[in-house]
Amino acid sequence: MLAWVMIFTGATLLLLAGLLRWSSMTATLTRRNNQFDTASAAAEAAVEKVVAQISEDFQQAGESRVHNNLVSYRGIVPTSQESDFWSSYEFSDAQGHVNQTFVELITGWSYAPLQTEFNGLAGNAATYRVISNARQLNSIDNTISGVKLELQVASIPIVQYQIFYTLDLEINPTSSLNITGRVHSNQNIYAAPQQVLTFQGAVTAFDQIFHYQHPNDPVTRSFGTVIYQSQRRAGVKILSLPIGTNNNSGAVHSIIEIPPASENPVSPMGSQRYYNKADLIILVSDSAIAGTSGSYDGFSIIVAQTNLFKFLNTNVTFFNKRENKTIRTSQLDITKFNAQYSNLRSLLGRDIKTLYIADGRSQSSGTESGVRLINGQVLPALGLTVATPNPLYVKGHYNAPSGYVGTTNTFTTVPASLVADSITILSGNWTNANSSLGLDSRLANNTTINAAMVAGIVPTGNGYYSGGLENFLRLLEDWTGKTFTFNGSIAALFRSQIANAPWGASADVYMSPIRNWGFDANFSDSTRQPPGTPEVRTIIRGAWTTVLANSTQ
Repeated sequence: MLAWVMIFTGATLLLLAGLLRWSSMTATLTRRNNQFDTASAAAEAAVEKVVAQISEDFQQAGESRVHNNLVSYRGIVPTSQESDFWSSYEFSDAQGHVNQTFVELITGWSYAPLQTEFNGLAGNAATYRVISNARQLNSIDNTISGVKLELQVASIPIVQYQIFYTLDLEINPTSSLNITGRVHSNQNIYAAPQQVLTFQGAVTAFDQIFHYQHPNDPVTRSFGTVIYQSQRRAGVKILSLPIGTNNNSGAVHSIIEIPPASENPVSPMGSQRYYNKADLIILVSDSAIAGTSGSYDGFSIIVAQTNLFKFLNTNVTFFNKRENKTIRTSQLDITKFNAQYSNLRSLLGRDIKTLYIADGRSQSSGTESGVRLINGQVLPALGLTVATPNPLYVKGHYNAPSGYVGTTNTFTTVPASLVADSITILSGNWTNANSSLGLDSRLANNTTINAAMVAGIVPTGNGYYSGGLENFLRLLEDWTGKTFTFNGSIAALFRSQIANAPWGASADVYMSPIRNWGFDANFSDSTRQPPGTPEVRTIIRGAWTTVLANSTQ
């Protein structure tokens, strides 16, 4: 009997010892796991601190500043001055250097596909790898955790998007509309078509995507169908122009304005102004018409008025029913400009790819300044961007070579963009003398425009609808049964400050055309994008990865 008791007691003691050993091992593993997790969180904090500085530098000054600051990034780690918590951790760069973070360029700056879930998006980008090792000081196990993040600093030409809005984007067409390219809004998207609205490309918004009209939209409408044939996502990152810390509508409008004399042309705002991008600048005032070269040579070359008058007419007026004002314009004849192109190139010492024109003449209460382009069916061979702080009017076919008018074929077009406070399309049938008459005297004919459009809108509010995407390009004629063919992209970057009469505020303004709209696939090719195209900057983050301690891979 005693023997059995002793055997049972021994077995019990062995079992107890095993349990104690297992419990001790479990406690050790738990402790190690906890230390690993907390050290990993600390390492992530170190990486995030570096990424925040990279992001700030990239937005302010581009990839060159990021690349030039690699050494300073490597010295960034969380410090006890920020929080006593960090005094409990030691950070290293996986190469044995304490109080350092591993930061390296992996892929150099070039135009390439972006590392994003939205297929086909490209831009100028560089890829960087950031790694931090962290360990908790005075710990029993001395556990070291390593984490890695790879990121792209990316600059995306806005013409990569068929539709790009910094404001609320409203799309409420009365007839079916097919959007062939990608769409983005830095605010909300409101889609309330009356028939069928089809998105073939990716649709993204910083805020939300709603299938109803804007809360302040007073128009009563029936609701049709919205079809998405590709990716759709709300809550994505804002895509901002790198103009500084202020990106409100008024600040963004500054990119089309004449800069103040005190502004540095290479400052964040100065470098984005079309005035500073221009090869030829034309300024019309009450007392003179001045033509000069651009900032590339300090505006030092004077273009005589006699040369400007060979393609410029400042004595053209017509009536705008929406604005309810007489438009006093500076009219640029593209055909005549082409005829003078060789002489202008010799004088300026370079091709004229971007032309900036501003009409700053005094206006009465019943008049409004404007710039108009005519005879623009054929543009200079290297392409042309026309930018103005004024409302812009385009009469007749533009960048639409014969044989392809009315089609989506842009194979023979050249890179082109139109940039203004607002953009109004006048058909080739437009007659100035009839501009103040009724719609039956303003009958449009089929018109084709192939260009990127950058302009403002009058947002929904104060009892009026904005007109939506479908009326971003403004009209002043009866287009019933006529087709407006448009191949390009649309960027609504700001509120219109001059042509600011609301859509729908005046009667007898226009009748809608048949809209044959499409994204110009040329804009996906970096060599065929319009001169001076703005680019938005963003950081594209890869997935967090846990790496072996002291590894830089």
